[in-house]
Amino acid sequence: MSNPTRKPNIATLCVHAGGQQLPAEFGINTPVVTSTAFDYSRDDQVRYPRYMNTPNHRVVAARIAALEGAESALVTASGMGAVSAVFLGLMRPGDHAILLDGLYGGTTDLVEGLLKPAGFEFSVWDGNPQNLAGLVRETTRLAWVESPTNPLLRVIDLAATAQELKRLGIVSVVDNTFATPILQRPIELGFDLVMHSATKYFSGHSDLLSGALAGSESVLARIRPQAIRLGSSLNGQDLYLLERSLKTLSIRVERQSTNAARLAEWLAGHRHIIEVFYPGLAQDAGHAIASRQMRGFGAMLSFRLAPSLAVETFLGSLKLITPAVSLAGVESTICQPARTSHAKLTPEARTALGIDAHLMRFSVGIEGVDDLIADLDRALTDAAGEGD
Repeated sequence: MSNPTRKPNIATLCVHAGGQQLPAEFGINTPVVTSTAFDYSRDDQVRYPRYMNTPNHRVVAARIAALEGAESALVTASGMGAVSAVFLGLMRPGDHAILLDGLYGGTTDLVEGLLKPAGFEFSVWDGNPQNLAGLVRETTRLAWVESPTNPLLRVIDLAATAQELKRLGIVSVVDNTFATPILQRPIELGFDLVMHSATKYFSGHSDLLSGALAGSESVLARIRPQAIRLGSSLNGQDLYLLERSLKTLSIRVERQSTNAARLAEWLAGHRHIIEVFYPGLAQDAGHAIASRQMRGFGAMLSFRLAPSLAVETFLGSLKLITPAVSLAGVESTICQPARTSHAKLTPEARTALGIDAHLMRFSVGIEGVDDLIADLDRALTDAAGEGD
């Protein structure tokens, strides 16, 4: 006998959530609506792609909301489009926000380069939920968290953080890009709003720029107008590509995470690696919390080369793993955060975060893991001057 209250598996939601049953002649894929002009006289809604209310927008937003267990969602033209819409939608000049120390470099650059000069105020939080209350002001409007963080994979206790922020009456926002809803659902842990750089795992093929927000409609209703004003909207073709990619999100993340766990263990035992940052390692500082709040440890890891290794030789010797900006594609990529994601920070700020030229951020793909190990081993050997 069927159970009407049974919830679908998240892999099923990846494929089917938000989809609409259309006439047979349209097939099973959502048609790409390319129009920028719609007849308003035959509808009760003024439709326009910039308003994020076309059929392709609705289907993709509904799927993302289902994956995050959220009431509503919206899709933006980039991850930074989503980040900007949150701050500009929930804050005004003179308002205050709490930021986790060590956020993604692009978020930090937005704060330092645009929001602070415009009169927005911020405090840096150390990640301990017990220390949040001491940072709250009458003007505090939101707290921005990331877990695991980029690039050092630091893990924050999301349930305890959300509980404390709720007690304080502060809107809680979390960047869930690295974990994805396949491995972590912050709304279930008490967060008000989840942000994604959908360019990363949601897209997953290194060919699409997009962002997403998911949460209650009451919160998103405050943010959506600013996203519209910022012009942060995707076209029908890109929305189709994003929907296509979401269908395989579960199997990609699961395979990539399995590979990453194996690679983290291998790197942790290598003589030319002095540190590995990956919450799946038992010795990692965030392992206990990650084990409690995540359903897997993800496909991102970072490691620090021994100071004696020639960084450019290491990167140049890689054959399968590509030195590249961005992450989360089906192919493995690697980068130096000091030269990419955190390049806009001052040298002093990077040093304080532990980001130097020997720190590598590794986005693990779906390739055969033994091939990836062989590629890394050869490059490490060359960088140490031990090659033939």
